[in-house]
Amino acid sequence: MSKYDILIIGGGPIGLACGIAAKKAGLNYIIIEKGALVNSLYNYPLYMTFFSTSERLEIGDVPFMSLNPKPHRNEALEYYRRVKQSFDLNIRLFEEVKEVNRLNNEGEENLFSVVTPKAAYEARNIIIATGFYDIPIYMNVPGEDLPKVKHYYRDPSFYAFQKVLVVGANNSSVDAALETWRKGADVTMVIRKDVIGERVKYWVKPDMENRIKEGSIKAYFNSSVKSIAEDTVTIETPDGEVTIENDFVLAMTGYRPNFELLKKFGIEFSADDICVPSYHEETMETNQPGIFLAGVVCGGMNTHKWFIENSRVHADQIISYIASKQ
Repeated sequence: MSKYDILIIGGGPIGLACGIAAKKAGLNYIIIEKGALVNSLYNYPLYMTFFSTSERLEIGDVPFMSLNPKPHRNEALEYYRRVKQSFDLNIRLFEEVKEVNRLNNEGEENLFSVVTPKAAYEARNIIIATGFYDIPIYMNVPGEDLPKVKHYYRDPSFYAFQKVLVVGANNSSVDAALETWRKGADVTMVIRKDVIGERVKYWVKPDMENRIKEGSIKAYFNSSVKSIAEDTVTIETPDGEVTIENDFVLAMTGYRPNFELLKKFGIEFSADDICVPSYHEETMETNQPGIFLAGVVCGGMNTHKWFIENSRVHADQIISYIASKQ
C-alpha cells in the first residue's frame, strides 16, 4: 500500500494547485480524481466563456495566455493540461474514492486509509478539493427521471428545431436558452423569480432580456415546473397551470457539493440550509485533524462564494501549515 504525506481528492484547478504547492514544499503527495483531468471544466458547455480573465485562472505561477479577453473552455482545458505536464504532477484519473478510514498507528498523529476501485492508499493528511459540479440539485417533480430531462448542457446543435424548456435564470440557464434558440430551437424559460439572475455575465444579460422582451424566447416568471410528461410540461404560473408541448427539458437548477463524501470523513456542517462544512479559515483544517478543505467545496450550498481566482490561496495556506508540522 502506497503511503503519502498528503492525499488530494479532486483533480480540478484547486486540486492541481495543492499538488503544485506540495511538490514545491518537498512533500510526498498524490492527487485522486474520479473523472478526467479538471473534470468539472471538461463537462462545461462546449462553447462556454469564463467570467474571469485568464490571469485570474492561473495556478503555480504559470502564465495563462488567451487570444480572447475572457478565455474559453477549450483554452482552459489546454492550459491545465500543460500545467499538469509542466510540474509532472502525480495524479490518478478515473479513480473514485469509495472508502475512508482513520487508522490507529502508533507514533503517528494522523494516518488515513483511502480506497478506490483500483488501489488503496495511506496518507497522513487529506485535502478535499472536489468542487460542486458533480451532483445536480433536483426539482423533485413527477417526470424528472425521463430521458428528455437533462441537468447538464453541452452542445446547442443537439437541440436544433426542438421545443426546449430551460429551467433557471442564471449563467448556465441563460447560455443554454440563447445558444439553443440561435440553433433554431423553440425556447421557453421557467424562472422562479421575477427577473433574470443578477450574476449573469454582464455582456450576456441584455441579450437575454431583449430576446424575452421581443418575444423570441418565451419566459414564465415567478413560476415553477409542476410535472413533466413525454411530450408536454406543466408549469405553475401566477395565472394558474399552463401545459406546453415539449421535446427536452434543460434543468439548469444548480449543483451541490458531495456532502456524502464529506460525511464519510466525519466533517461537521452548519445547522442552516447552506450546510457550510466546518473548517479553520487560516489553515483550512476541518473539525477532523489532518483533513483539509480547498476551493468551492468550502461554501457548502453557497456555490457562488468561492471560485478559482479567490480560492487558489487555499493551496498555500494548507501546505504551509502541513509543512510547518513536519
